[in-house]
Amino acid sequence: MQLFIEAVKQVEFPHDVTRLFHGRGGRFAGCEHLCMDWFAPVVLLTSFKVLETSELDSLCAAIEQRWLEVKGDEPLNLVFQYRRGGETHTEIIKGEVPEKHLVTENGACFQVHLMRGQNHGLFLDMANGRQWVREHSAHKKVLNLFAYTCGFSVAALQGKADEVVNIDMSKGALSIGKQNHILNDFKSGARFLGHDIFKSWGKLTKLGPYEVIVADPPSNQKGSFVATKDYARLLKRLPELLTDDGDMLLCLNAPELSIDFLKQQVDEFSPDLVFCEQLANPAVFADVDPNKALKVLRYRKRV
Repeated sequence: MQLFIEAVKQVEFPHDVTRLFHGRGGRFAGCEHLCMDWFAPVVLLTSFKVLETSELDSLCAAIEQRWLEVKGDEPLNLVFQYRRGGETHTEIIKGEVPEKHLVTENGACFQVHLMRGQNHGLFLDMANGRQWVREHSAHKKVLNLFAYTCGFSVAALQGKADEVVNIDMSKGALSIGKQNHILNDFKSGARFLGHDIFKSWGKLTKLGPYEVIVADPPSNQKGSFVATKDYARLLKRLPELLTDDGDMLLCLNAPELSIDFLKQQVDEFSPDLVFCEQLANPAVFADVDPNKALKVLRYRKRV
């Protein structure tokens, strides 16, 4: 874990939410199980394997030392989360977590919840995807599939989208999404559909077509979406919702599935789509094997 301790000596704590250390990318030998995130005003340390008490103490001491150097006497709020499969244990090591925890990203405000489960309300590796949507949504209708807490929708409305349709099976996630819109003073321009996407094509077709479509499904969530079988189902019908000059972002965050897997799925089930580019992930999420990192591919219709 020495490479983590050395890396922490260079860490800054910016205004916006961000990842501070990405051991999962494999660039720090012996630290592949560790990540550290900044959800101001809270530092979140995550381990994907059990840590000995002495190991956790050493990591926290390094974080505290860097905090003192950068922030001086400002109180440190430090949360530790252990994850393994479906098991999650979260504890406050130092300080506190705001009861209503709000973070910022590129001028937008989002509500997060570090003490509940593994998903905190905003996926940090998708920051560049949200930025792309922010930059390419002006005067367009946007469809946000698997919307979760609607980060793409907030970004689209920041970018002056005419309308965003958000759809997700989780009404709880959409409820937080609605709050995110209120936080950013977006009182209109967004719809929130708490439905199964595969059972709602008629509704989505009626509200379309769309000039921007974002599909960011879970990779393996039983009862919702399993990429190895459900991406094909999605791609068979998705292009019919896209305007002829529209853009589609197809996302996949499954380390076991390669970039070629997603491209091959598109070639087979959506032959009318043409690959344009792969969006880069934030630099801090660099991975020794790009196939294991988040994949965001942009497509357009074949002319």
